[in-house]
Amino acid sequence: MQAADIVFMIICSAFVMLMTPGLALFYGGMVNRRNVLNTTMHSYTAMILISLQWILVGYTLAFGKDQAGLIGGLNFLGLNGVGAAPNVDYAATIPHSLFMAFQMMFAIITPALISGAFAERIKYNVFIIFILLWATLVYDPLAHWVWGVGGWIRNMGALDFAGGNVIHISSGITGLVGALMLGRRKHRVDEGPHHLPMTILGAGLLWFGWFGFNAGSALGVAGDGGAVAVNAFITTNTSAAAGAIGWVIAERILTGKIKVLGALSGAVVGLVSITPGAGFVTPMAAIVIGLMGGLICFFAVSVLKVKFGYDDALDAFGCHGVGGIWGGIATGLFASKAVNPLGADGLFYGNPKLLGIQIISILATVLFTSAMTFLILKGISLFTSLRVDKEDEKVGLDSSIHGENAYGMNI
Repeated sequence: MQAADIVFMIICSAFVMLMTPGLALFYGGMVNRRNVLNTTMHSYTAMILISLQWILVGYTLAFGKDQAGLIGGLNFLGLNGVGAAPNVDYAATIPHSLFMAFQMMFAIITPALISGAFAERIKYNVFIIFILLWATLVYDPLAHWVWGVGGWIRNMGALDFAGGNVIHISSGITGLVGALMLGRRKHRVDEGPHHLPMTILGAGLLWFGWFGFNAGSALGVAGDGGAVAVNAFITTNTSAAAGAIGWVIAERILTGKIKVLGALSGAVVGLVSITPGAGFVTPMAAIVIGLMGGLICFFAVSVLKVKFGYDDALDAFGCHGVGGIWGGIATGLFASKAVNPLGADGLFYGNPKLLGIQIISILATVLFTSAMTFLILKGISLFTSLRVDKEDEKVGLDSSIHGENAYGMNI
C-alpha cells in the first residue's frame, strides 16, 4: 500500500461527502421559503440512509463478485471481508475499506441530486422509501455494469471516469420520470430563488468538492495515477469555468441579462459534463466540453422544459441528465490514451468505435433507469399517494411535514 494514496483518498472522500451538504444549500436556496427545510432535508436524508444501505447491501451489489455481468454477488454483504487489505481488482494501493468509503460518497449524492426534480410536492415518507428502493434496484446494479469487474458496460469498453452514467444520467433521467409522474406543483410561486446567497454558497461547495469527486477517481497519486489525478483536477476546473461562460452567453442572448444564478448553473453543468471524461481528455478539450455543456443545458432548461411543460423543479434533468449525456458523448469524441493509457482513443484520435460504445452505454442507462424508476414509483403509488395534499402544499412542506419554519416566523 502507498501512504500518499491513502491520505489522498481519505481527503477526496471527505471532499465528496461535503458535496451533499453543498447540494442541500444549492437546492434549498432555489425553492420557496416555505419549503427550504424540507428540500435541504432530502439531501441529508440521502446521506443518512445510504450510509447504512451501502454498508449493509449496496457495496456488495455494486462491487461484489460478478453475476452474469449484471450485479455483484453477496460476498461483501455487511462489509464481510472488506478491511485493511487492498482489493487489487479496484485499488491496489489503498485499503479495501477506503475504496468502499469513497464509493459510498458517490452513492449518497446520487439520490440527493434526484430530489431536485421532486421538490416542493413529494411526501417525505415516499421519498424515504423511494431512495432506498432506487439505490438498491437502480444505482447498485448500474454501478456494477459500469465500474464492477465483469460488468457488461465495463467489458464493452465504455469510459466513465467519475460517474457520468452512474450518477448524473441516472439521477437526471430519474428526476424527469419522477417529475412527470408527480405532476406539476399546484401552488408554485414564481418568485425565483428565495435566498440566492444560500445557492451561491452551495455552488461554491459543489465546485470545491468536485475536485475530490473527479481527481479522486484516479484512486491515488503514486506513479501514473498522479498524472491522471492532476489532469482530472485541471479539466474539472477548466470545464466548470467554460460551462459558466457558455450558459451566460446563451442567457445574455435570450434575456439581455447576465444572471448570477445562470453563471453558477453553468459552472455546475460544466462540472457535470466533464465528469465522464475528466481523466481521459486534455484541458483544451475540457474547454469545448464545458462551453458546449453550458449552451446545451441552458437550452434544455430554458426551452425544452417550457415547450413540454414538465415541472422539473430544480432542473435535475436539464443539468445532470442532459449534461451527463453530453459528457458521455464528448468522452467518445475527445478521449486520448496520451492522457490516460488505461483509457482509449476517441473519434478525434482515430477511434470512432469508442463513440458508438459510449452511445450504447448511455442508451442502456437511460432505458434501464427510466423503466425501473417508473416501476418503483408505480409500486409505491399502489399503497399511498406520491405527493402531499393540496392544503399541505399550499401551507408549505416545512410546516406541514416537519412542524418547523426556516426563519422562525410565520410567512
